[in-house]
Amino acid sequence: MTKEKKALFIIFGGTGDLANRKLYPSLYRLYKNGYLNEHFAVIGTARREWSDEYYREVVVSKVEDLADTKEQAEEFASHFYYQSHNVKDLEHYTTLKNLADRLDDKYQLEGNRMFYLAMSPNFFGIIAENIKEQQLITSTGFNRLIIEKPFGHDYQSALELNTHIRSSFEEDQIYRIDHYLGKEMVQNISTVRFGNQLIESMWNNQYINNIQVTLSESLGVEERGGYYDTSGALRDMVQNHVLQIVALLAMEPPSIMHDNEIRQEKIKALRALRLYSKDEVRLNFVRGQYGHSTVNGETLLGYCEEQNVAEDSQTETFVAGKLFIDNVRWSGVPIYIRTGKRLAEKGTQIDIEFKNIPHQLFQTENDEPLPPNVLSIFISPTEGFSLQLNAKKIGPGVKAEPIKLTSIRSAEETANNPEAYEKLILDCLNGDATNFTHWDEVASSWEFVDRIREAWDETTMEFPNYPSGSMGPIESMYLLKKDGFQWHWSPVKTIADEMTDK
Repeated sequence: MTKEKKALFIIFGGTGDLANRKLYPSLYRLYKNGYLNEHFAVIGTARREWSDEYYREVVVSKVEDLADTKEQAEEFASHFYYQSHNVKDLEHYTTLKNLADRLDDKYQLEGNRMFYLAMSPNFFGIIAENIKEQQLITSTGFNRLIIEKPFGHDYQSALELNTHIRSSFEEDQIYRIDHYLGKEMVQNISTVRFGNQLIESMWNNQYINNIQVTLSESLGVEERGGYYDTSGALRDMVQNHVLQIVALLAMEPPSIMHDNEIRQEKIKALRALRLYSKDEVRLNFVRGQYGHSTVNGETLLGYCEEQNVAEDSQTETFVAGKLFIDNVRWSGVPIYIRTGKRLAEKGTQIDIEFKNIPHQLFQTENDEPLPPNVLSIFISPTEGFSLQLNAKKIGPGVKAEPIKLTSIRSAEETANNPEAYEKLILDCLNGDATNFTHWDEVASSWEFVDRIREAWDETTMEFPNYPSGSMGPIESMYLLKKDGFQWHWSPVKTIADEMTDK
């Protein structure tokens, strides 16, 4: 049975950064691996006046490093067509429909169309509306709309956007992409949980002390200052990536591993998130903004010194918080999250700390209580697992020491993994929505985040409050220390760490 997929891709924003860096290489890898072959075509649209020939040259330049030969890259690019397009001009949609219909016949695509909105969210609604009204939606094949984040900037704007889009597309036709859900080790969370009786039987408040989720970025906002200053870490990272990981960690086992069942369990988990009052937000959440610093001899700008950022900006570049899932499985278990820019090291890591034995028979060499068992899941750039256990220290006596059972994927294995966008586009071609966010997930996430944002907007912070190259403001360390815990991932001994130790 052939694995080839038949589809026409219409990419709105075909000249943009996302298309060039992610979409064209991902489509090429699908082509190289046989998922796309003779029966596919791509229409790139944008305001620029490009010819098909020039567009194909651009595409070749973006994939030639992946190609076995330049001829192979050119053969791939021959399936690409370009149309200069104003998303508000109805005549352009008529031209686009005519081109799409011709390509459908030429490549025998059977009416299968994927509309990828790789441009500003301000245009999502009007594009979806015009796609339907100008009859680009076919009656013979599948029609799927792929949308990038951000999906709104709060609950109300997200609701209005969803209502606009749903007037043209059904929920099962809408694929809200979150590239973190395409990461191999994020997808591995469910396998580790539900594929191992040892783990699943202990995945509850009887055995788990706390859960920690860290999404750390070493870079600053770079050229994204204009966008980031209207967003911040809370909206840019917590509302989507962080809460999606939390949902996968907290969800109940689905009856079967099917997209509908999995998404319904994630929705239940997100709906069980405790919604904080403004006073509770101040107790359980920390925000920060990175400042001017020198790291390894390199002078780094503070956030307010970055291009297109207001000099007195109150936008947070760091968030840490304590979450609770109020249900039977997770009652009383804190889930600590943190994410930020200009931190000590780039990486995404989950740490699950298990409760200690109630009556400890052993101690360490320094006569201290044994450390807890910790399961660490390394998402990126390192991929793998580590389980910290206590074992007898070699030598006389019965002193114990922590050891780690670790499985890390090699650089070769990681390099050969399909890239996140490649996997997600293939999922969309297959009609598998497991790793895309349902509207109810988006709604619950915004309702949670809006409570935090409203509390923060009532107060002014003294920024910056953490140096570049650290792991955030000292308050994020105290967030755990007051509960008797500490962050398990500490890439460097920061000033904040040293102050906390005193």
